[in-house]
Amino acid sequence: MNLFIKNARRLTGARAFSYLFALMMAIAPFISSAHQALYSVAYLDVNPKSVSVELHIPLSELALAYGNQVNQDQEHLISRMGPQLKEYILAHTHAFTTRDFPWLVNVRDLHVIQEEQLASGPPFFELRAQLQLSPQHREDTRHFFFDYDGVVHQVVNHIVFVVVRNDWETGRADSLTADSNPMTIRTGNDNLIHPLEIKLENGSTWTGFKNMLVLGMHHIKEGTDHLLFLVALLLPAMLLKRKNSWGGYGGIRYSLKNILKIVTAFTIGHSITLLIGAMNWINLPSQPIEVIIAVSILISAVHAIYPIFPRKEILIAGGFGLIHGLAFSSILANLHVGGSTLLLSVLGFNIGIELMQLIVVMLIMPWLVLLSQTPFYKYIRIGGAVLASVAALGWIVERVSGESNIIAQSIIRLSGISIWLLTGLVLIAFLGYFISIKTRTEKFKKVLGQM
Repeated sequence: MNLFIKNARRLTGARAFSYLFALMMAIAPFISSAHQALYSVAYLDVNPKSVSVELHIPLSELALAYGNQVNQDQEHLISRMGPQLKEYILAHTHAFTTRDFPWLVNVRDLHVIQEEQLASGPPFFELRAQLQLSPQHREDTRHFFFDYDGVVHQVVNHIVFVVVRNDWETGRADSLTADSNPMTIRTGNDNLIHPLEIKLENGSTWTGFKNMLVLGMHHIKEGTDHLLFLVALLLPAMLLKRKNSWGGYGGIRYSLKNILKIVTAFTIGHSITLLIGAMNWINLPSQPIEVIIAVSILISAVHAIYPIFPRKEILIAGGFGLIHGLAFSSILANLHVGGSTLLLSVLGFNIGIELMQLIVVMLIMPWLVLLSQTPFYKYIRIGGAVLASVAALGWIVERVSGESNIIAQSIIRLSGISIWLLTGLVLIAFLGYFISIKTRTEKFKKVLGQM
């Protein structure tokens, strides 16, 4: 299966470090398992026009090379020594295809985070630096030399693991898996630190675009919460509003018009924030976004039972679509792409989302439209809305507390048998429709017999 699909979810730093630690223990048995390993990590995100680098450097190791002042007041290190640290990183980071034409190196961000020990021991602080390596003469970013010797230039037993995390042109994404093969920068037997040659397999713009489309389809397929919001909002789309409740079937034209409006509004909403979020114009924490998405499902489910915003479904779909788009954009933001590559990524990813969304609507809505013409639809609509409400409440609790619960776990299991749920809906739709026709026919015959 394509690596874009296998690894679409970003792995946590602790998990990535565990893989690297396993390799470290295999090649460096002198490292104590009770203390943080003597290594840094450089994650490379390779794009057609540039290479992004994310450096993870333990402050205890950096102090050995730079000076003990980096170990003082670690939480405020950037405000104290940001310019000096930036200068240090620039002095020890270079890239080139040929030495005569060095690439431009830019430090885009510096921050300090607290990490947990891999085995036992207290948490430790590490410096994280975001760098951009840009060729100046249209050199190929798929074959270059990464010349980095931070910490290693002073600490001879320090090792820098180098991992190609994302490779847009081959569809490789967040490849921090157990079968990853990290490269290393270390002091050689000749007591020199040699530039590391990065040589990647051939890729293409078409492959990158195609994989972004597939990634979008996979993300919406696995995004049960996104689909549940849309389906809950569509449950009453075929019904007329009568006083303070939902009435009967409004006709095929009325139904298709409402379905199209709701789906289009949701598409426009999440497309806008997908682009904005992917370009880092808005950078919001993920937890409140995920909580709001769960709340949007609850509101849509309540509306399916009782019309709380009749004839305003378009506004609700578009408004909450903006929130859903921010969740989508986090996938693209993790690829660290820019320029025309970012635009192609957004386009491909969004097309993938829309294709899968359209497939789901086409698989579900015909049977709901058929059922809405029967007296049984009231129970299907309310039952579906209640289930959506329960799922939404389970997700709200899970996303606020950070702890999984039986409801959220049950939703995951149910999503695994979606084909059987769809089959059940088809059978119920046919059975309900034919029972309804039979009942109406018998009533018609009875009326004729009384004439």
